[in-house]
Amino acid sequence: MYKWLLFISIWLSPLSFLCQEVANDTIPEYQKKFTKALKLIDSAKYETALPILKDAIKEKKDFWQAYNKMAYCKIKLKDYKGAEKDLKKAELIMPINFETTKLNGINYFLNNKFNESKGAIDTAVEIAKDEKIDDWELFYYRALLMYKGKSYKTALDALESVTYLNPNYIDAIVLKGEIRFVTKEYNYAIKELNEAIKKMKPEKPDYKAYKLRAKSKFEVADHKGALTDWNVYIDGNPGEEEALISRAATKINVKDNTGAIVDLDEAIKLNGKNAVSYCYRGVAKSENKAFQEALKDYDMAIKIKFDYATAYFNRAATKMAIKDKYGACEDLNKADGLGSEQAGRIIDKYCK
Repeated sequence: MYKWLLFISIWLSPLSFLCQEVANDTIPEYQKKFTKALKLIDSAKYETALPILKDAIKEKKDFWQAYNKMAYCKIKLKDYKGAEKDLKKAELIMPINFETTKLNGINYFLNNKFNESKGAIDTAVEIAKDEKIDDWELFYYRALLMYKGKSYKTALDALESVTYLNPNYIDAIVLKGEIRFVTKEYNYAIKELNEAIKKMKPEKPDYKAYKLRAKSKFEVADHKGALTDWNVYIDGNPGEEEALISRAATKINVKDNTGAIVDLDEAIKLNGKNAVSYCYRGVAKSENKAFQEALKDYDMAIKIKFDYATAYFNRAATKMAIKDKYGACEDLNKADGLGSEQAGRIIDKYCK
């Protein structure tokens, strides 16, 4: 009995391999190529996937799914016109399908065609409802559109759907923080950005989150915290004028005026026509009691921007420090005329 079982098992083994080979042979070549391309796409090898998808379409002319994947690759490679052509071909074969409509919405958005993007994304949302599809990426791009159109509450609602479906999608959490910052809900912005930064991989930080959190912390007078975030951001993005100016303003608030001057020197080398840099450097020099040097910076700021109320106000403070009361009051009156609320109060106290 055992000998027969052994005999049967010996014959069954090659037969099973034969069946497997037959099964594999029934899969069309275009499908095999499509599967191979999908694996490459999953590994972000978009350029390598494209010719394989083209070969698949040569074998199956109505392969609309392959056109969709070609469009997806081209979107990732920022070839938005090429993607649009592929999506039109897919749509001709299979009109009003979810994936093509969603990709159209994304492609239009990335190509700054916001009206077309809204139309496609709204249609994709309706298809998703009918077909009971939960797609976090669709909601994310809908949120981006709403944010672009300043519909902040609708954008936040869409982002709630994104983070419910994909809790670790950092871009969505950062966008929540950005919306909170724009709407001046700074503590909520910090909370969202804390969560985003906590979820980031240390080797791949999203520096935008640090920049937003630095700005938010500055607004709530957490200047030490803001400085820490600006340091991280500038380490990752050296030589950015806006960041250098913002870090300098933060340093002034923590009494590191010399450090602020260093940042502003660098910012002015990058752009010598920004009045803000000179104004802040004037403040830092004045705090260091380098009053004459500070006045030169204020003069330059006003030369660049003749209606710069803040520069007039700060120059008045420096002039007051060197006992030039007449010059200080003259600057305060100019600042007041340009809309400075602080100037009026100081005039009442010192210039009448």
